Amino acid sequence: MRKIDLNNFQVATSETARDINSRIMLNLVRKHQPISRADLTRYSGLQRSTVSVITEQLISERWLREGDTAQAPRGRRPTFLHLNEDRAGFFGINVRPFATNMALANLTADFLAQESMPTPSSADQFVVQVSQRIRHLMAEFPQMAYEGIGVSLPGRVDLSSQKFIFAPNLNWRAEDLKERLEQATGLPVDLENEANACALSEFWFGHHSDGARNLIAVAVSEGIGIGMVLNGQLVRGPSGLAGEFGHVALTEEGPQCGCGNTGCWEVYASNSAAVRYYNDAVAAGRNGKGRLHGKNGKHSLNGKSSLNGAITFEDVLELAEQGDLQALAALDRMAHYLGTGIAMLVTGLAPDAIVVVGEVTRAWDRIEPIINEVVKRRSFTHATTRIYASGPAPQPRLRGIIALVLQKHFGAPAIG
Repeated sequence: MRKIDLNNFQVATSETARDINSRIMLNLVRKHQPISRADLTRYSGLQRSTVSVITEQLISERWLREGDTAQAPRGRRPTFLHLNEDRAGFFGINVRPFATNMALANLTADFLAQESMPTPSSADQFVVQVSQRIRHLMAEFPQMAYEGIGVSLPGRVDLSSQKFIFAPNLNWRAEDLKERLEQATGLPVDLENEANACALSEFWFGHHSDGARNLIAVAVSEGIGIGMVLNGQLVRGPSGLAGEFGHVALTEEGPQCGCGNTGCWEVYASNSAAVRYYNDAVAAGRNGKGRLHGKNGKHSLNGKSSLNGAITFEDVLELAEQGDLQALAALDRMAHYLGTGIAMLVTGLAPDAIVVVGEVTRAWDRIEPIINEVVKRRSFTHATTRIYASGPAPQPRLRGIIALVLQKHFGAPAIG
């Protein structure tokens, strides 16, 4: 039960009831389309006349469209209803330290176009480049009525000022990206932390999260972010900084973190940590403390030696898939520390489900048993939390940030 905030509430009116019922209709069509009015009546429990009035209004507003007519043994043949995919367009932008991905989605959250570019070194360049690409896509799809832009960021957004304020892995200063992007594109903009976007993606679109009211997303990339949906609500905290478990110190000693602390969870369990483990092993091998594995002491990376140039996490994954023992050991160590932090989440929050998001899920068959073993050993609450992998990045982040904009039409309205 949610307590009514007497300092911030909205009284219910007849319009509130109509709005709630309209959103119920939209969600039922979204889930069951194609669907008849009779089935909408059965699923919703509303009167047939009420369903008829709401659906006709949604059709007139172009949220729904009529499709094929079904066969019926007798009486009037029902007409199926669908979401009108072209009614609204939504832009999703996923910013990471080295690459920015962008997608245009329709009302059913299907991607109509995707683009990728190197992440600009400054917010000024970002606004210029992104707004140019958005205007180009709007011209390419002129039939869409554009509803807004969602931006997933590797850091936190202050809820009161809507400024991007905390990003240890992205060297941008605190910026008012929302206002600047809105001025440049003419569209409303919503900013969100990437981990929250992943949690929204799984909550709205995940195949494994049906019935889960308490879900945590562990977004593993250059750092580690946590997005929390508890009792069906995204948890941001009063300032928007809730969920920074990646910067909880596992030990007072340890590598320096970009946040200024030492020994943070993410310096042990992120993509960057796995690269460090691998590089340390290679350096030890060069010093005669170990040896490299593979042909002539090297493994091939797309025709290049793994010793030439900077190693990326993608390289570590590729080497592990080739059977490189040092890369496999690096992933095993990363998985151990992922399990350590996830055990903390299970013990402290006991969610229904925890979904791991990121490139590391390519090696899920190897790292899942390690994570589960560590969680079983370190968590004593007997919580029945399901731990599973999401799809490959960047889709969860893009779909989640689009869900943030979509939920303005499909989510429950704020009352009380």
